[in-house]
Amino acid sequence: MKHRLFLKWHVWLGWLIGVPIILWTASGLLMVSQPIETVRGNHLRVEQPALDPIMPVAPVLEGRKAKSLTLQQNAQGPFWVINYADGGKRRADAATGKLLSPVAAADASALAIAARSDDSAIISVQRFAADEAPSDLRRDRPSWQIVFEDDARFYIDADTGELLAVRTQFWRAFDFMWGLHIMDLQTREDTSHPILIGFAALALFSSMLGFMLLFTRSVRNRGKTN
Repeated sequence: MKHRLFLKWHVWLGWLIGVPIILWTASGLLMVSQPIETVRGNHLRVEQPALDPIMPVAPVLEGRKAKSLTLQQNAQGPFWVINYADGGKRRADAATGKLLSPVAAADASALAIAARSDDSAIISVQRFAADEAPSDLRRDRPSWQIVFEDDARFYIDADTGELLAVRTQFWRAFDFMWGLHIMDLQTREDTSHPILIGFAALALFSSMLGFMLLFTRSVRNRGKTN
């Protein structure tokens, strides 16, 4: 009697959680098919240049409180990144401390080309405000999106000139599968919500029922042989 009841529950749970299990398995398979460094586009980036031996001058803050000052260097030379307490950012000349203008389209294109490890051509350059950031950027920063001919997208911070992210075609496929995996196709960041927890609990319960069925079946078989 118990065996039949467990079998019935197992079958119905199998129908209920079959699709999520297929999605979890398929998405997991794609996500592990490439090293995470390839997903992040590390093979398309050049190593950042080491800082030149200079005597930097502290930047002018213009009355705004700063949380941190970071000295960095890119293809255009050393510069300060000012992280303001109000959440804004700005770049400043490392040699003079003078605040620099926001990054223009030509500068963003030059920085993206310099940050890339090959000679792929640019096909489009577009600026996005912080509150309209593309979904694949995953950061609320004003940015320049530099799209190359292989559809790789380099994001340059419009205030500081920093390379924010590299997004390849495979990264976008990975991101979609990650959304399926955690059952959050909207933000693709919520890894703890009732739907995911509920289906995971049902999958665990169904797996435990499967093991119990093996046990009850062996007991039944021994009873028949006796």
